[in-house]
Parts: sequence; structure tokens; C-alpha cells
Amino acid sequence: MKHAIIAAHPKLESFTLTMAKAWAEAAEKNGDEVVFRDLYRETFDPCLKEDEIAWFPGFKTHDDVAKERALLADVDGFAMFYPLWLNAPPAILKGYLDRVFGIGFAYKRGRAGNEPLLTGRKLISFTSTGAPTEWVIQTGAWQAVRTLFDSHFASVCGLDVVDHVHFGGIVPGVRTDVIGRHAESVRASLAKHFAKPAAQG
Repeated sequence: MKHAIIAAHPKLESFTLTMAKAWAEAAEKNGDEVVFRDLYRETFDPCLKEDEIAWFPGFKTHDDVAKERALLADVDGFAMFYPLWLNAPPAILKGYLDRVFGIGFAYKRGRAGNEPLLTGRKLISFTSTGAPTEWVIQTGAWQAVRTLFDSHFASVCGLDVVDHVHFGGIVPGVRTDVIGRHAESVRASLAKHFAKPAAQG
């Protein structure tokens, strides 16, 4: 099995990157292949260019996007790790989805509209906020994120959303045992949703 980890946080020692690394280490321990895209360390340019819009003249795929698509072409599942800022994903992640998961990779034009190209792949997301999870739900942010960045995004691409795990109350100085407990829940999600099929006897 091949996993694509897409992580978005400017701080290398952040909670977000710690959880992403927990997934990567657990997957590799299982003998799986991992493609780790740390968007800030990769200095990915999130700004969609005019000639990347499919219905504009001169449409083309830029080299940095072609590189990402080649890395992700044969993955079995996408695991996204990001914080919620202003109750939404970081701009660099939104730009990555805009540019990389566009026409020709995530979907194509069909007779009746767009047709997904990533069917049969899985999507799981892990998010965090400093605010309690209950507050995120009450403000409507949870439903908005689940609608736009889980169900709608997955529908366009043909992905199967297996889960979205949110960690509330993650503030600077959070206790080590809390981080460890959350990392264990990340590993448990991997085991639950991405377990290898049992060998036939």
C-alpha cells in the first residue's frame, strides 16, 4: 500500500507535523510506502496561475504541479494533516488542492460534466485547533470543513472519505502525554482504515 501524507504547518515541531510523522512511521513499520509532502518545507507555491485555469487560452500544467502529480499518481490513500486557522485550512493547503488536484489529474471533462479520476482511493484528514472541539462545532466551522474539504472535494476526485479526526484544545505547551495519546489515535486510524487484506490460506 502507498500513502500520500499532505501536511501543512509552518513550524516543523508543530503538533500537526508530529501527528503526520506518527502516521508515516506507523505506515512504514507496516511495510507500506510513504510519500510525505511537507508543503511549507517544500515551499510549494499555492497561487493558481491564469494559464492553469482549464477554460482559459494557453492552458498548461506547470512543472511543479507535474512533479506533485507524478509523486501522487499511484497512491492508495491520502492522509491530510492541517490546523484550522480562522476556522479554515491554511492557504497553502487550499492552493495545493487548487493546483495539484485539478483537471487532468483529479477529474476530467465528460459528456455530462466532470468525471472523477481518483476512484478507489481513500481520504482521511486530521485537523486541530486551539479552541475546544465543541466550539468548532457550534460555530459551524466543523460542518463547513467537512462539506468543502471532505465530501465535496472527495466527490469531485472520486475519493472515499474514511474518517476526519479533529483534535481540539491544542495550544502551545500541550502536555507530552496528551501528544502521545493523540499520536496513538492516529496510528489506530491507520490500522482501522488502511489495514492490509488478510492473506488467503
